[in-house]
Amino acid sequence: METPPVNPMGEKDTSRPQQQWEKKPQENLDSTTQISQQPQDPPTEILELRVSQNPASQILKKPQGTEKLAAGLQGDSAKSYGSTSEIPEPLQAPDLWYCPDGSFVKKILIRGHGLDKPKLGSCCRVLAFGFPFGSGLPEGWTEITVGLGPWREGTWGELIEKCLESMCQGEEAELQLSEHSESPFRLTLASFTQGRDSWELDASEKEALAREERARGTELFRAGNPEGAARCYGRALRLLLTLPPPGPPERTVLHANLAACQLLLGQPQLAAQSCDRALEREPYHLKALYRRGVAQAALGNLEKATADLRKVLEVDPKNRAAQEELGKVIIQGKKQDAGLAQGLRKMFG
Repeated sequence: METPPVNPMGEKDTSRPQQQWEKKPQENLDSTTQISQQPQDPPTEILELRVSQNPASQILKKPQGTEKLAAGLQGDSAKSYGSTSEIPEPLQAPDLWYCPDGSFVKKILIRGHGLDKPKLGSCCRVLAFGFPFGSGLPEGWTEITVGLGPWREGTWGELIEKCLESMCQGEEAELQLSEHSESPFRLTLASFTQGRDSWELDASEKEALAREERARGTELFRAGNPEGAARCYGRALRLLLTLPPPGPPERTVLHANLAACQLLLGQPQLAAQSCDRALEREPYHLKALYRRGVAQAALGNLEKATADLRKVLEVDPKNRAAQEELGKVIIQGKKQDAGLAQGLRKMFG
């Protein structure tokens, strides 16, 4: 499955087709599995997903807030110290690091040494304080591997990984995620092993890592975690996108799987885009056609939804999911026509 580094967020759609999709996600996904000769994996596509209401996901919505975060770090730097004698000198510009996507501001408390930073595969020994339960990072000392492991599946995992990739050995830093946070979170990078940039991996290594991400994404999707699954599918896609075109066929499946996740997360616009990418590679990929039809219906594009669903039924006339969805689209279209006619009568009657 493919996962380009994208950050757009879709708004929750409350239209009827979307509600029906959310009621029976597994049934809807499995119904197209019978007719497709594609690998039987759950939906996949990436993008940063906005569902949780924790500070980490909230700050991702407002990247422009980093200046305020920096001001808060500078103004409240004494809060993390026990006495005024321990308060460091006012921060200079180099002591602050702004994450490029605006998700957090890092204040360097103790500078590390050397120029090397953790990369893909680096095993990092870290000391963490203040991170909330469920962040994937236990309080105190722990070892985590950049680019690998279930600790990366949540929003917090992404933020922690971005921070580690900006740190040198021995560095201690505070992360300010939101102006509403009571106090910053502290992270110390004691040591790390040598890793590699993604461009240093050969094609077989990238494909192997992508398969691992895809398998993990499928597990999460089946466990009812479409957000975590979408992140896995996205990482797999990012790895495969660096390969020479046309790339492996798994990209088609990953895009289609990502679309399924995005539908469950209330992001029909992103789901339609993911299906577009899958269908560019395989025009009659039935799962992608079906999911794009569902997405278009949720967006109110009933003609496009009807066209996609009828294509599915052309190939598999007995596809129950497509039949049911097409029926809903037709009913919705009749209601729209009736409403329009009533409005015109009132206007000209």
